[in-house]
Amino acid sequence: MDLPTSRRTYLATVGAIGFGGALAGCLGDDDTVLGSPEDRDAESEALSFPAHGQRLPEVTLPSPLHDREVTTTAFEGERETLVTFVFTRCSMVCPALTGNLAQVQAHATEEGFEGEIALLPITFDPVYDTPEVLREYSEYVGADPTAENWQFLRPESEERAREVVAETFGVGFEKTDAYTPDEVSDEMEFVHTSVTILANRDGFVERGYNPGAPSPAQVIDDLDTVREGYR
Repeated sequence: MDLPTSRRTYLATVGAIGFGGALAGCLGDDDTVLGSPEDRDAESEALSFPAHGQRLPEVTLPSPLHDREVTTTAFEGERETLVTFVFTRCSMVCPALTGNLAQVQAHATEEGFEGEIALLPITFDPVYDTPEVLREYSEYVGADPTAENWQFLRPESEERAREVVAETFGVGFEKTDAYTPDEVSDEMEFVHTSVTILANRDGFVERGYNPGAPSPAQVIDDLDTVREGYR
């Protein structure tokens, strides 16, 4: 059961301030291929963000590098989807979060299933993260921003970013005193929760990686296992 928005928002805010917070089978555990994470102490319903067995939230955002709008659930029935939440001025975990998706993109291209995944990094700093900044940042982390499977989503405003990231996805973020709209600081402009979501092609979350960035090998292994479960 999905958490109410108010509950997600409360838990996300707490997580942002504190920086926190399997066996395979052919859809053997209800709607997922992967079993519940063995290192997860809390049940999915107690977490602020979408976790194992829950539905991937549906939001529609601009994808400026492809001059279109993308709905996060648009790939159901066809692809696995990976979603993460970043700001490009981040010098700590965000390059790893986005870089993981870039490595998944490279793996999919090498293995010939690049048309069967959707990679959706979402910025929560749309004032600074212009389309050109998102393009340069994508290339910086090793992604091909021209590929159809790479959709870097940019909310239309700061208010929309909060609505989508904090309220809908339950991923907390807060500006720090170092924040300015148009300059890179030596300090972090935001504190935020680090979350990466892997959803299967039926739209159910297989993994909600948190805290920090998972290893690329872990994400790729989980993705391959999920894909195998649909064969």
